[in-house]
Amino acid sequence: MIRKLLIGLAATLGLTGAANASLPVGAKAPGFTTTGALAGKPFKFDLASALKRGPVVLYFYPKAFTKGCTLEARAFSESMDAFRKAGAQVIGLSADDLGTLKRFSVEECRNAFPVAMASKKIIRDYQVGLPVVNKLTPMSNRTTYVIDPRGRIVMAHSDMDWSAHVKNALAAVQALKR
Repeated sequence: MIRKLLIGLAATLGLTGAANASLPVGAKAPGFTTTGALAGKPFKFDLASALKRGPVVLYFYPKAFTKGCTLEARAFSESMDAFRKAGAQVIGLSADDLGTLKRFSVEECRNAFPVAMASKKIIRDYQVGLPVVNKLTPMSNRTTYVIDPRGRIVMAHSDMDWSAHVKNALAAVQALKR
């Protein structure tokens, strides 16, 4: 009985299967500035400044230290050499607080890339809101965007299953180099 209730809740919240990212390929990525952590230290991120250095991979995740988010962070950290070789920066975004992000950046991101706070506005602008159980804690779904240096979305992948996000983002970034 409890298992059926949990499966029903997961389906209601969109925690199973694939979903389409709301911002389409070709759309202009909304600009933003936020705070986060890199290797446990405070980090400021400005999308416009980052794009001057090359493509940016924005990956939204629901909650640090949960199974899927931990596995996704580790997978991105293991692939950072390939992302750097392709000239791309990776940043993870969630509604977590700065203290949580500092720990997550060290323990699960392995100091390899920054994670930052996704404000309600960022979540809304990128159309990645997860239906909320607790109205006091807005969360994002699991969506990855690759943004080219002109600020255009060239890849959008939205799926609560973390396993294809890194592969799809890396392929999109590598395609930009061709």
